[in-house]
Amino acid sequence: MACSIIPTAPAKFDKQGHRGCRGLMPENTIPALLHALDLGVTTLEMDVVFTADSVAILSHEPFFNHEITTLPNGTYLGEDREKVYNIFKMSFAQTQQYDVGLKPHPRFPQQEKIPAHKPSLEAVFDTVLAYQQKHQRPFPFFNIETKTLPHTDNVFHPAPEVFVDRLMKVIREKKMEPWVMIQSFDVRTLQYLHRQYPAIPAVLLVEDFDKRGFEAHLQWLGFTPAVYSPHYSLVDAALIEKCHKLKVKLIPWTVNDKATLDKLTVMGVDGIITDYPNLFTAR
Repeated sequence: MACSIIPTAPAKFDKQGHRGCRGLMPENTIPALLHALDLGVTTLEMDVVFTADSVAILSHEPFFNHEITTLPNGTYLGEDREKVYNIFKMSFAQTQQYDVGLKPHPRFPQQEKIPAHKPSLEAVFDTVLAYQQKHQRPFPFFNIETKTLPHTDNVFHPAPEVFVDRLMKVIREKKMEPWVMIQSFDVRTLQYLHRQYPAIPAVLLVEDFDKRGFEAHLQWLGFTPAVYSPHYSLVDAALIEKCHKLKVKLIPWTVNDKATLDKLTVMGVDGIITDYPNLFTAR
């Protein structure tokens, strides 16, 4: 199914559901994405990795994380074995034998436990389009993170150029260019995206321990991204002013309490990424 909805302008304030709604439903799964839509998010945030047969699937790690994985035999995956289950070395069909929705999550006790698998990005696009059309609701945007690191190129994932080309192949085949932005902590993927696919908004992610500052980050990246997305602890009034002066949107992650969400909203950030999209409407 190709997207047939005419794109609308992004919301003035971008409500982003982190991995769908990780605090409430199994992360990076179709049930989590659909529940986030029911909660009114304007952008679905997600992570993508590739299988051995080059299928883009949703997963935060390029392997099966022990916190969320039940093995095909019904036992839970242990931390000491998780990296053996390298998605980059598995076929898509093999990945569908593992459940990622039933194991109780040690850090998200509110998370509903349901059978779930890591879906293909193609299935995500099709399912979300059909769901929003059925409910006559606006189509969301997709904030897709590339999961790459220099020291794991061609071990857990393709090299950045191949990764981005494969990702863009799916996006273009599904006619989703107007609806996506691509984010990364790895500037290599963003630099290649900017050179080869300049119409796709690039989002620079910044870790909480990276104190170099906005100007240094832009110099490191080599161009001005559409969105600057630091850990929320790095946000202050001066940073907001610097971003807006360059017409860069500031969307911090991952804000999981109402007080901080409200504070940042009043300060003037352009959106917020949260594991709990229900906080946007909580009183």
